Amino acid sequence: MNQLTQRCFSPPLLLLCNVTLTKVAMDQHRSHNPNSSYQNRLSAYKRDRDESRRNPCGSKHSRPNHHPYKSGTTPRQNPPSSQGLSTRRELYERDFPVYKQPVEVGCFSLDSERRFFNDSRQMRYYVEPDRNPNFDLRDGYKDRFIKRDDRVKEKLDHILRWILANRSKLSSRVTTASPRALDVDIVTWRGHLTKLLTSPYETREGWLLAVTRFRGTLYISEVETEAARRDRENREERHEEMMYWGYKFEQYTCADNAHSVPDPGGVVNTNEAFCTVVQTRLADHRLLFSGEVDCRDKDPNAPAPPACYIELKTSAEICTPKQRSNFHRFKLLKWWAQSFLPGVPRVVAGFRDHEGVVVTVDTFPISKMSHLIKNEHNCWKPTVCMNFCCDFLSFVKRIAAEDNPSVVYLFSWEPHRDVTYSVHRDSQYSFLPHWYVEEMTSS
Repeated sequence: MNQLTQRCFSPPLLLLCNVTLTKVAMDQHRSHNPNSSYQNRLSAYKRDRDESRRNPCGSKHSRPNHHPYKSGTTPRQNPPSSQGLSTRRELYERDFPVYKQPVEVGCFSLDSERRFFNDSRQMRYYVEPDRNPNFDLRDGYKDRFIKRDDRVKEKLDHILRWILANRSKLSSRVTTASPRALDVDIVTWRGHLTKLLTSPYETREGWLLAVTRFRGTLYISEVETEAARRDRENREERHEEMMYWGYKFEQYTCADNAHSVPDPGGVVNTNEAFCTVVQTRLADHRLLFSGEVDCRDKDPNAPAPPACYIELKTSAEICTPKQRSNFHRFKLLKWWAQSFLPGVPRVVAGFRDHEGVVVTVDTFPISKMSHLIKNEHNCWKPTVCMNFCCDFLSFVKRIAAEDNPSVVYLFSWEPHRDVTYSVHRDSQYSFLPHWYVEEMTSS
């Protein structure tokens, strides 16, 4: 990796742990670019496989053939399969599951008032900044900032609107034996899947995921935990401002079209968003999910979406070996999970000082992350992340059996515990809106 800043510790090339990964099947419909960065990422994982087996990091007790939702492990830690699912890392150190190349099947935009549009009007274009740009991320916080009301829980509503507007792309071949309306198993947000991927390594924040089976498809929506609600309601002003910094960095580096330049003097409005909708398959789970996209490559010869998309991040500058280790172990894990899922090939990060000034900018290709933090103790592994997500979805499929939009299966997890669930009928957890159920049922 390039030097982060003249004034700070200069870390060597970031090294992630060698990961135990095996051949990943690729979608038959490749990107228009034959040298797809997604394919390069999966090839990089495959190349790491043999070396990883010779010198694995993390737990020494790998149990590659153990299925964590089957009974047979220590009862105190693993309840029977009908009761819970373990997140113990060693249980997921198996071969990397099949994950097909994500294909963008559509997109949508949300305007300054959070209104839905079935188009790309909110797409922005990346303009590469200077290596040491000195962006002031505090600028505009007091007088040019419109913050989305995070008390409003939108659930899956925007994705559902997209589905209704694009039924022809998703319709299943309905037969008398199958009431399935969509040709997918699971509909959710990318962010919910990201939380699943990182759960085996998460030590602080739990989650609640509500699941409803409707016309053969499982819908997964997040429910705010009590701890998350308390944190949101009691955020300090410094925390609020630091959340703004990420959006401000986007304003410094994004333009409204491929031929314009960024306007850092404008208003930052976090209601606005551009979202991609992708289809893929994880093992035997056919997924449809959506996630917000920061910007795209403005090069007219850039590959087709999602391979042209870029994720923008900010992070504290790295000045000590301890800071570098924490960056590798915690921040890179979440960056990798968030971008790998939809097939976004790179993260551009602005490294800021304590006062919120970006002192340097670096690019992190997702394809290189399997070569990083090799020497970190007890490091994270993509194979563990993906296998846990895959097993969780299998667990959900077995538990959420009743096809009824008023029935919610609530899956709960706290760090160092197993995933458990409860069943709720006509409750506060119901999240499929009447307008969606009626439209899907009548057609």
